[in-house]
Amino acid sequence: MALNKSGLEGSIKALLKEEKEKTDNASSIDNLAAKLATAIEAFVKSGTVTTTVTTTGSASAQTGTGTGSIS
Repeated sequence: MALNKSGLEGSIKALLKEEKEKTDNASSIDNLAAKLATAIEAFVKSGTVTTTVTTTGSASAQTGTGTGSIS
């Protein structure tokens, strides 16, 4: 699954709208930080990691490295 940028944008907009209505600034900053961190975590976890691994060795003793990307 590709990274869900529109979902992240929607989450950020929703939490900003919710916090905009609050009057306790200290609490609002803490809530905003926590909700933003949760939205970013969900965004990062929504991606797919594709990796190619190259190995050397025998059937019972493998070593290798991998390179890839997240989409």
